[in-house]
Amino acid sequence: MTGGLHEMPEGIPTPVDDGACDHLPGKQLPPVALRSTSGESVELSSLPGKTVVYCYPRTGRPDENLPRGWDEIPGARGCTPQSCAFRDHHAELQTLGARVFGLSTQDTGYQGEAVERLHLPFELLSDEGLAFARALDLPTFEVEGMTLIKRLTLVIHEGWIEKVFYPVFPPGENAEEVVAWLSGTTYEGARR
Repeated sequence: MTGGLHEMPEGIPTPVDDGACDHLPGKQLPPVALRSTSGESVELSSLPGKTVVYCYPRTGRPDENLPRGWDEIPGARGCTPQSCAFRDHHAELQTLGARVFGLSTQDTGYQGEAVERLHLPFELLSDEGLAFARALDLPTFEVEGMTLIKRLTLVIHEGWIEKVFYPVFPPGENAEEVVAWLSGTTYEGARR
């Protein structure tokens, strides 16, 4: 494994906008119930107000190797830095009127370990069966027999997709981009 889970290795490929999310802005969410690390089911389409959902391929664990070739897949690396950034900006996002969820195809047991280890103040949602990803035609990729969602972030208002951040790079700056967008300011980070 190159570097720790909290670090982005030098020279990893930058994802490019392949247009795979162009159809999402203005789209109504499907009524799909997703299992949450709280033990409850969450239907994003029925939540009032603003909701931020950052979709990520998969979190790693300190005691496991990353999938073979992980660092060569554009946009794959960085789930821990992205989750930690949303953790660190969680209060600010709440002040801006947005609730936050992370979403991956990992099961809730695996996600629960990440919530505890990373001290996440929000729930992670499991799309283990890919029902949400398929209903919205989210971009995915395959590695070691797993179908994973490409990294993207949705800003949802009253069940409708208002804004999509895709591709997301570097992942650790995504929360700041979302805060800037929600507050109507310009993000001046690495990408922009």
